[in-house]
Amino acid sequence: MNQASLRKYFDLLAPKRDLWRRRNFYYHKTLTNLCQFLIPNNSNVLEIGCGTGELLKSVNPIHGKGVDISPRMIEIASKKYPDISWLVSNTEDASNLEESFDYILMSDLVGYLEDIETSFREIRKVCRSNTRLIITYSNYLWEPLLKLAEFLHLKADQPIQNWISPQDLENILILSDFDIVKRGSKMIVPVYIPIVSFLFNKVIANLPIISRLCLIQYIIARPIIKSKEDYSVSIVIPARNEKGNIENAVERMPNFGSGQEIVFIEGHSNDGTLEEIKRVADKYKNRKIRYAVQTGKGKGDAVRLGFNMAKGEILMILDADLTVPPEDLPKFYKAIASGKGEFINGSRLVYPLEKESMRFFNILGNKFFSMMFSWILGQRIKDTLCGTKVLFKSDYEKIALGRKFFGDFDPFGDFDLLFGAAKLNLKIIEIPIHYKARLYGETNISRWRHGWLLLKMTFFAISKFK
Repeated sequence: MNQASLRKYFDLLAPKRDLWRRRNFYYHKTLTNLCQFLIPNNSNVLEIGCGTGELLKSVNPIHGKGVDISPRMIEIASKKYPDISWLVSNTEDASNLEESFDYILMSDLVGYLEDIETSFREIRKVCRSNTRLIITYSNYLWEPLLKLAEFLHLKADQPIQNWISPQDLENILILSDFDIVKRGSKMIVPVYIPIVSFLFNKVIANLPIISRLCLIQYIIARPIIKSKEDYSVSIVIPARNEKGNIENAVERMPNFGSGQEIVFIEGHSNDGTLEEIKRVADKYKNRKIRYAVQTGKGKGDAVRLGFNMAKGEILMILDADLTVPPEDLPKFYKAIASGKGEFINGSRLVYPLEKESMRFFNILGNKFFSMMFSWILGQRIKDTLCGTKVLFKSDYEKIALGRKFFGDFDPFGDFDLLFGAAKLNLKIIEIPIHYKARLYGETNISRWRHGWLLLKMTFFAISKFK
């Protein structure tokens, strides 16, 4: 359908749009809840194909702009939501907006685009380096059922449109210089039926394979923009009863980044770890070494204190047991500084494990949590519990601000950061590392007690993400 015909179609639909939204309230409510989850409050949001503006208004933007091809749609949106900017424009003219946005939303639009790749290339011109493009679209497998619903007047008639697969859409995004962050799906039963809708849409629809049958498909992408490769770094090392590893951590730490500091957080040790940190800091005056004693307990509390103290642009966690070698940290730095990822997670499950570095049941637990969290978060994560994690301080500050969404009950800090990174739609990539056996001291992890806690946190994550 050409632009003129499409404009005429939506102009005629505009006065009836509220009526159709009420008739299909359950579908629109599900779509609204999804977008509210993906887009934080008070973001700078552009919606292309905004219709009469309900979805854009629902995500509570601090600055919102709605663009639509239909003058009648924009006229209605302007009257309903005067606090948001509205503009009549084609998708291919997005670059004329002369501003950039945190989030760009395209809901149920790609099916109408005459040239999807050209549209994405234009949209890319209004992206920042941290912009997220959120695309929702109908599963092409549903075309016969949706056509039947139109015939029965259960939904508005639609013109001929593009019915593309997720693979087609991802391929076009890559051609348009976008990188896929995550993908997902929602809803098997698009009407509200007590109990049945909950069972199918909240439980069955989330099962592997069956999720491919869901009506609502979504993709989150980020623009591929070359980052600068010169950042300052803060390396946070939580240390409890790790006296014999402190000097080794400093001696073996490579120099990388435009500036580097090592931040030790001591956890009420009884082997003289704090005194050793002070001695090492005094001995290696050529290295910028800072330290503090945590007021709470647990690695998660120590990491948060260290991150709050940190002055570097990039934050890194290195466990004081040195089972992840300090010599591997430049790999993490290169991955994040080059823009290949925004949350870099270590993976101990690629290379052979050094003897006694990880017990058998710990390996099984890690593999289980890997499968569960890859499914829950929509991004592949092979090793959730590797202690070495790297992210930008600016992103950590956003995670900290949104922490109330998940609560504060992770004593390790690993899930807290993974949950937050996934909620922010950060690109998560993993760096394989050679996991070594501990040379000094004993692990502070109780595999059964802590394993049970991790399992409870997994089910909590399912309730929040699924």
